[in-house]
Amino acid sequence: MTYAADRIEEEVAYLAYHFHWGLDDILDLEHADRRGYVSRTASLVEQAEAARQ
Repeated sequence: MTYAADRIEEEVAYLAYHFHWGLDDILDLEHADRRGYVSRTASLVEQAEAARQ
């Protein structure tokens, strides 16, 4: 099973935007860890947006 390149690019862009991490640092993460950071960050962004309303 392979992971779609466009999905990896989305994850990299998302984490780079929010954490200012470099490409190598993000790609060095295990897949599950990277997905976990994306998921947790998305939750925090949603909470912050809800609090502004």
